[in-house]
Amino acid sequence: MATLLCAGSLAASAQTMLAPQKDRITDGVIQADHGAYRQLQDRLHRINETGRPVRDYHLSKAQCWLDVSFHEYTRNDRSQFPQEALTESEKLIVAMENKASPISTQTPLVNGAARLRPDLWEKAVLLRQHSGFQCAQQKAACAEVELVHAGNEFNQQQWRHAKPYIQIAEDLLTEADALAASCVAPLAAKPVVVAAVTVQVPAPAPLPVSLKARVLFQFDKDDIAHADISDLNRMLEAAKAQALTVTSISLTGHADRLNGTGNQAYNLKLSQRRAAAVRALLVQRGFDIAKMQIDFKGDLQQVEDCRIGSPKSEQVRQCLVANRRVEIKFNGVSPATPVPGKKGPLG
Repeated sequence: MATLLCAGSLAASAQTMLAPQKDRITDGVIQADHGAYRQLQDRLHRINETGRPVRDYHLSKAQCWLDVSFHEYTRNDRSQFPQEALTESEKLIVAMENKASPISTQTPLVNGAARLRPDLWEKAVLLRQHSGFQCAQQKAACAEVELVHAGNEFNQQQWRHAKPYIQIAEDLLTEADALAASCVAPLAAKPVVVAAVTVQVPAPAPLPVSLKARVLFQFDKDDIAHADISDLNRMLEAAKAQALTVTSISLTGHADRLNGTGNQAYNLKLSQRRAAAVRALLVQRGFDIAKMQIDFKGDLQQVEDCRIGSPKSEQVRQCLVANRRVEIKFNGVSPATPVPGKKGPLG
């Protein structure tokens, strides 16, 4: 029999508390908080191990809340956003652990986040009503969380800091739309008897899939240790959930206009090293280097102009973060009927 848990009881069950921001000044306190994140991640892993698929809307949403919480924690966000986003993740974890049904699909504007882009919020609502939503759950869930993330950034540092997360939400919803539109009811090859004649109905043809992600780097850095790979991790989870067979991977490195000496030759080499670092990470994770195409553009394709304040101020450096990137695109095919339990390198 389905378990019904009210919102109040779920909130009461969410017990994980991070140290107050003012206390995050010692290695011991920070390590304790990191341990709290690991424990919640382990609980999500166990939920998946008991049969709830990675592509599930609520599992995906819990993971994305946890990701954005940790992302802002590591950026030293002094607001309540890391704690409140973590709490939303834990509420969903508790509901799934208790096999609650139904689980709410509401996405609260935690920490008083601004409600940006009403058109994208409406798109997310319509997706949940789409007959092909089962194929788009993961991207739709993460898009909603990224819209809240963007609204929080808007409140704290205005549009220039909200824009990268708005772009992530736009891309996720565009991909979710395409997945929902191409989603077909699972069909297995089975005999159909017509006038005493057995006809073998073929299984659906594989679906072409294209997935995109970005890795963002710190100022004048080219190593993964100084990069934000949360968007890449979400894309890899989506690829695994869709049982994607990868046919090609493109990596394009970029730099902002301030890196190093600020000249184009330096920035071109920096963008090349960034693309090479992401390629090495993918190879480490089991992807075939022969399927990878690498390109680098230096500072020729800026997505943020940031003509504000002093030309080389810390404010400008922070604003230019979206330019310090490697753009990743996976091309491949996915079976029309998901393959349960597929593990290991994709492709």
